[in-house]
Amino acid sequence: MEKRLVVATWMITAVLLVLPCLGFCDPPRSMTDSLGTKVTLPTPIDHAIGSGSGCLRIITYLRAQDKIVAVDDIETRKNRFDARPYALANPQFKKLPIFGEFRGHDHPERIVGLTPLPQIILKTFSTMGVDPVELHQKTGIPVVTIEYGDLGHQRQTFFKALEIAGQALNRETRAQAVIAFFKAQIAELEKRTAGVSNPPTCFVGGIAYKGPHGFQSTEPGYPPFQFIHAVNVAATPESMGGKMTRSTISKEKLMVWDPDVLFLDLSTLRMGGAGGLSELKNDPAFQSLTALKHGRIFGVLPYNSYAQNFGSILANAWFIGKVLYPERFTDIDPAKKADEIYTFLVGRPMFKTMDARFSDLAFKQIDLNQGEEG
Repeated sequence: MEKRLVVATWMITAVLLVLPCLGFCDPPRSMTDSLGTKVTLPTPIDHAIGSGSGCLRIITYLRAQDKIVAVDDIETRKNRFDARPYALANPQFKKLPIFGEFRGHDHPERIVGLTPLPQIILKTFSTMGVDPVELHQKTGIPVVTIEYGDLGHQRQTFFKALEIAGQALNRETRAQAVIAFFKAQIAELEKRTAGVSNPPTCFVGGIAYKGPHGFQSTEPGYPPFQFIHAVNVAATPESMGGKMTRSTISKEKLMVWDPDVLFLDLSTLRMGGAGGLSELKNDPAFQSLTALKHGRIFGVLPYNSYAQNFGSILANAWFIGKVLYPERFTDIDPAKKADEIYTFLVGRPMFKTMDARFSDLAFKQIDLNQGEEG
């Protein structure tokens, strides 16, 4: 009798130990990343890190920032001119451990020492910093690459990045919602501005690229201009197809083009007296521009800050549309529209925060006679 009881107890115990795994422990799963690498992942993913420019932006768009257990060093820096809504909306990032340097220069020894240990590493711009294969070999942690893309000719690459990251982080439904959001916003902008006759010519200066630049720095394929059928005087045949290539335009060429409206990317304020705003105020070469004479200069949110700010790109497009074609945007308050975009993408209305960091010049006509904050 006692022997039967012992056997029965053992069998029940064994069943109780095995049963949860049969019903509730998900098996490992495989997926293919942006480089075509097959990666095996545990399920569920509760702890993760994002390596490389813009990786945390995508993770935040997917509402998976609660899984982040460490950050690269750019996330903990104090920066008055921080132009990254995803970071400003998540101040907890600054308190997390650092696993490496920015732009993908990870420290494998720091990663393996993290508590909790990340179950996955998502990595953008795979050719920068530590190679993904090497990173996996040194940490033993699955590495999923996501090619960042843009909102021009690499728009589908960006959408694919959202899908891959969504699959990796169990956020597939949210990834599709974000993709649909961008498609709907762009489609609405294109619809509102279709068939415009004799649109004003325009130019955006002060575009950042791996740091701030002066007014001559521009983007021939600037997406907000493309979304609203604007006439970008700096456009090239390549950029008309959506190719993003930053350019530095000569002053002489800008004088010849003489655009009707100028837009200033406010990231240039980071340069203080050497930036685009000071150039417009003080450089005699710009004083003959028609837009300066008529006060047609407007501030827009930074386009690049640790890779492209996709939400700010959309917000800028709505503002620029209202400036160029006011009769087609009478129902739009650009600041409110920006907050709708930020709320959907990063969970909070961020326009006032962004505007305050850039001397309250965002989405405003710039008076060059006023004093300048450095």
